[in-house]
Amino acid sequence: MKKVMVTILSLGVLAGAYGFAFGVPDQISHIWSDAPAEDAGPPAGAAAGPPGQSRSTTVVLAPLEERSHTLVLRTIGSAVSLRRADVVATEAGEVVQTNLRANTMVERGDVLLRLDDRTQRLSLEIAQANRDQAQATVTRYETLNNNGSSVVTDVALSEAEVALRLAQANVGLAEVALENRTIVAPISGRLGLSEVSVGDNLSSGDTVVTVDDTTTLLAEFEVPERSFGLLAEGKPVFITTPTHAGQVFEGSITAFDSRLDSITRSVTVQAEIDNAEGVLLSGMTFAVRMLEETAALPVVPATAITWDRGGAGIWVAAEGTASRVPITIRYRDGDLVWIETDAPIGAQIVIEGASKLRDGAQIAVAQPAEGQGI
Repeated sequence: MKKVMVTILSLGVLAGAYGFAFGVPDQISHIWSDAPAEDAGPPAGAAAGPPGQSRSTTVVLAPLEERSHTLVLRTIGSAVSLRRADVVATEAGEVVQTNLRANTMVERGDVLLRLDDRTQRLSLEIAQANRDQAQATVTRYETLNNNGSSVVTDVALSEAEVALRLAQANVGLAEVALENRTIVAPISGRLGLSEVSVGDNLSSGDTVVTVDDTTTLLAEFEVPERSFGLLAEGKPVFITTPTHAGQVFEGSITAFDSRLDSITRSVTVQAEIDNAEGVLLSGMTFAVRMLEETAALPVVPATAITWDRGGAGIWVAAEGTASRVPITIRYRDGDLVWIETDAPIGAQIVIEGASKLRDGAQIAVAQPAEGQGI
């Protein structure tokens, strides 16, 4: 008997706890109250309706719209001059003159440096004298031969002509050797820093200075594998640099690699940037941005999407009820989500209150707040 009383008391405590936490069920409250169940009003939080109708959920609706999405790729790169050259000494010797001031603009052919050329000038004079002597011999032999003299044979004349050709070639070699003592700018551009000064002795192969033609820069950057589809020759790119905050420079893609890097899983891209004003310098670090407009896709607020075991979905309203339609999420941008769905464009979708819905649930439509919608 004691066990029975304990059991009844335990059940009473559980019933009281349930009623305190969840409220008294309608059927029991109708029994306790004098009023019949048919006259009882709707439960708190439910919309009023005719007797026997299930409770409705208040939601906010908006038509399903579609619009394109702007894909934005951001990456970091650096730039070099499209045309650049390292000026290298081809001869050894002592420097006797320099025009190597850094950041000076030079034209192709301008003299940058001269080496001691006294030996080469003397060699040229010797070669020229030998040529003149060989020329005089040939001229004399030809004159005698034309006058019918038998003193000069055809063999002697031929040998004199060969000697003249050799002498002329030696003059050419001496002129080249003399020209090599003067180093000129191979391209037009801006000079870099140089450590060469008058009195230095250069060896063949020593780098004298670099020349950068910065009128056009070549930006090089990496694009991840997932964004490879954005690449195309001629596609515009937008470039910024901390040196010129707020200023955007436009370029275009000229080339990209034919394979991905096996470690970074990215592809190297090159783009040309017009720098006719000389604002940018070779070696600068750039923030690169590329844009791509997608085809029009359905777009919904993030609040319209719910999740279950099957994945993401939206609620479509029709004739006072809501049904769930599965979706595939394509892009996100702030509070908007671009999706793929079988729901037709223009259909009324739930953008507020979707988390409280169940399939076939009755809905009551509330007016959206000002500025609310897709």
